[in-house]
Amino acid sequence: MKARRTTHSALCVEEAEDTLEELRSAFRKAGIVLPSLGLDPVSLAREAPCPLVELGRCSVDTARRLAAVLTGMAR
Repeated sequence: MKARRTTHSALCVEEAEDTLEELRSAFRKAGIVLPSLGLDPVSLAREAPCPLVELGRCSVDTARRLAAVLTGMAR
């Protein structure tokens, strides 16, 4: 008997896209742009669980600003 493959439901992908937009908006409000921010295409093609968010690469300056924002939130 073949094992049934589990794939992402439309709801799961929609939730990941909504969360991605929330994250992009929060970064924008903090003055941070991550050009490669998106859903990881490999995780979209794989079996469940839900897709991963790819934060991607950024400049040293952007990484420094991101660290400053996160450090400020931890205080």
